[in-house]
Amino acid sequence: MANHSSTSSILCASFNQDLSYFAVGTRDGFRIFETNTGKLCYERAVGAFVIVEMLFSSSLLAIVGAGDQPSLSPRRLCLFNKTTGAALRELNFLTSILAVRMNRQRLVVILQDKAYVYEINSLSIVDIIDTVPNIKGLCAFSPCLDACYLALPASTTKGSALLYNVMNRHLHCEIEAHRSPLAAMVLSSNGMYIATASEQGTIIRVHLVSDATKQSYSFRRGTYPSTIFSLSFGPSKQLPDILAASSSSGSIHLFTLGFASHPRRELQLKIFFPTFHLFGYFIVVFKKLFPMFFPLIILLSLKWILEVISCIFGDFSRSKSSSGFLGSIIPGAVSDVLDPAYHHVLHDTVPAGVKSYVVIRKVENMTNSSSSDLLACRAILSVITSNGFFKEYNISINARNELSWALGREFNLLTVT
Repeated sequence: MANHSSTSSILCASFNQDLSYFAVGTRDGFRIFETNTGKLCYERAVGAFVIVEMLFSSSLLAIVGAGDQPSLSPRRLCLFNKTTGAALRELNFLTSILAVRMNRQRLVVILQDKAYVYEINSLSIVDIIDTVPNIKGLCAFSPCLDACYLALPASTTKGSALLYNVMNRHLHCEIEAHRSPLAAMVLSSNGMYIATASEQGTIIRVHLVSDATKQSYSFRRGTYPSTIFSLSFGPSKQLPDILAASSSSGSIHLFTLGFASHPRRELQLKIFFPTFHLFGYFIVVFKKLFPMFFPLIILLSLKWILEVISCIFGDFSRSKSSSGFLGSIIPGAVSDVLDPAYHHVLHDTVPAGVKSYVVIRKVENMTNSSSSDLLACRAILSVITSNGFFKEYNISINARNELSWALGREFNLLTVT
């Protein structure tokens, strides 16, 4: 998150890769906090900073100044050791640095029309990627070395993204996600999924990176346009259970991917198809033995098939019936966007128009031990606002997909000592 408005107290905010710490840049310097306790762990008051990035829980920081003084040029990246308080290396560029991302082997620097990829230990250049004009420094980066992807905008007129594998140095694919230009995107921590939002801000889409030509999920945030400030997947080794979005409306939107991809459905499909084939065989035999009753058998068979499909694809059936004529002609994977069943809203969590940065820090699933059905999902949401506050919400979603939430704690990031 970066905001250079004169009314903003926080110029930037970021969490480290495992969400155990977060940093904020202000007009006076930068501060680092422990996420679980809210304890101020480190601060440095030497001027304004627009980028402060951490490498897990190490002492290495990547910092970029706001340009208020010559030593804090926005074109200079400083790799800083917060333990010794000394600069380790500096990298200078011809234009302003718009974003920086790191993992244990790669350092990525985003400029307006280029992305530089470095080997983080030697700082040797691994790759230079030419990009479309990217004045917001929009990017998404996975800290996972096995699926180390960098996502960048592919167009200034439509919402498409390019995914690069920065370990193998090749273009993985291009995703055409929206009609309008991209406003926000995020990769899951395991690098398996990417979520995107356009400048319109009404639809959030999720793609499986390994087969990004197919849309995995599509959710409607709302009917009226809104600026999406941030997106965050819940931590997971497979499909994240929750996706969160913060917007200019002041609300936080939650999309429950875990309930949308109910594990029982896979088992039902495995049972349904062999049974369907066997049932078809009996119909053929019955037609030969009792041809006069064949029309009646067909009608009964169609009724049975429809009932089975309704049980298995109940959620999609509700989606189509609720959307009337559109639901009858739009495929299930697309019409699911019209169904609000997997969308929850935390209203008025932030004043409208105030920029916010949301992350899902923890997710705990409660499942049925015998059937593996998802019974409930609990999560902790952390929010940093540009007017200087940290908020944490406790979220619970039960088996009926009903949301309950409460503010767990809140404090001013500028007054904590």
